[in-house]
Amino acid sequence: QVQLVESGGGLVQAGGSLRLACKASGRTATKYRMGWFRQAPGKEREFVAGLSWSWSWSSDSRWYSDSVKGRFTILGDNARNTVYLEMSSLKPEDTAVYYCAASPGDSSTNADTEQWDYWGQGTQVTVSS
Repeated sequence: QVQLVESGGGLVQAGGSLRLACKASGRTATKYRMGWFRQAPGKEREFVAGLSWSWSWSSDSRWYSDSVKGRFTILGDNARNTVYLEMSSLKPEDTAVYYCAASPGDSSTNADTEQWDYWGQGTQVTVSS
């Protein structure tokens, strides 16, 4: 089992920045995938950013949705078992509940909601115009 706890959401004006954090506890693995998704009212949950890691790699792999590429950055801190989502140049359309997700034992890049094993409770991000 893996427990994920998100923090850092809030209200910000358009053009501003926020940093979300997701702390993982529980199962460890020699390869791992963590990511962020979001869900706006009346819409389906969508992929935002992902980070995968394997003990045999010299660096991690990161991938982003086109809508956030260049504005959002996903970062991992292995020592703290935490993944961050640094969001800048925020737009009102970024308003959503942001969810952290994880798949221990899997280092593939995947944006399919159905292919992720564990989810956090979500944190609200609201961008005012």
